[in-house]
Amino acid sequence: MSNAHDSSACIHCIIAPYVVEHMAQHDDAEIRKLAMDVVECAAEARTARMMLATMPMMAAIPSPAQRKHRIVYDLKNKGMDDLPGTLMREEGKPWKKKDKAAEEAYRHAGYVYDFYKKFFNRNSLDDNGMSLISSVHLRRKHNNAYWNGEQMVYGDGDGRRLIRFTKALDVVGHEFSHGVVTHTCNLEYKNESGALNEHFADVFGILVLQWKQNQDVTQSDWNIGKDCIGPEVDISALRTFKAGKAYENDPIMGTDLQPKHIDGKYTGSADKGGVHINSGIPNHAFYVMALALGGNAWERAGSMWYKTLDRLNSKSGFQEMVQATCSVARDEHGAGSAELKAVEKGWRAVGLM
Repeated sequence: MSNAHDSSACIHCIIAPYVVEHMAQHDDAEIRKLAMDVVECAAEARTARMMLATMPMMAAIPSPAQRKHRIVYDLKNKGMDDLPGTLMREEGKPWKKKDKAAEEAYRHAGYVYDFYKKFFNRNSLDDNGMSLISSVHLRRKHNNAYWNGEQMVYGDGDGRRLIRFTKALDVVGHEFSHGVVTHTCNLEYKNESGALNEHFADVFGILVLQWKQNQDVTQSDWNIGKDCIGPEVDISALRTFKAGKAYENDPIMGTDLQPKHIDGKYTGSADKGGVHINSGIPNHAFYVMALALGGNAWERAGSMWYKTLDRLNSKSGFQEMVQATCSVARDEHGAGSAELKAVEKGWRAVGLM
């Protein structure tokens, strides 16, 4: 696969901007304050991303032996300007200090590496053994997690509405998968190409979770982020691949805005043209396709989607995605195959065929 690098100043986060905006308008002063902290931190992260884009020597370090290499740092409640923080653990070496979030970040990064290696023979995010770097304890009670182009950065959540993001393997898989997208087709993070970027991250995030929990397509709940939902929020997940909404009219989180059909596509300028919103359309197509195929979604369905990354480019939109996935299914399995029929069924379900 190609090795295109992302030179934009985008920052990828798991909590969608429209959720943060809803929280920022809440009657509760603490919820508003925590939401503004996320807004401020995202701006800080974008500034750092712009600097890193012009200084390649500051990019994520390669693995010393070009194989699985995890590094975890402690930010000690400081901000993005203090990345990466104090070293806590490096691959093959003992812990400097025991810490639950750091242990989860380390373990889950390993699962993500193992998943890509086992099923796609991919050696880390760049396919060349790139180190998987994580920093935990971003700020205080911070309600988000980020992939900044070089590494993962995790907030602990406020403990009430959201809890530590390291706990959710699908969130970890989602964010690291943005790195895989960067090092393959490098989908531009806006409009339809950005929605596809988010879509691939959601797909591989949930596939890592399904694989690790040994869940076939009927056993999975097809929800993203359920393990970071706090005790005071009555929602099941941050978003869902299924036809309905993940949540609606929640006092704190608001309403899930993701459409599941092209007729509901968001066409405004917010959220970089709806990257976290319109990803719901291809997400649902993947869900329909995976259910039609049955079995383990990381096998045939996941393999076709992984191969599709190599047939897209930075500007690809939904129609290019449809054509590429159908082409992969046809090339890999044949013109009359169950795989091609399932792919077409998925795209028909969302109005793209």
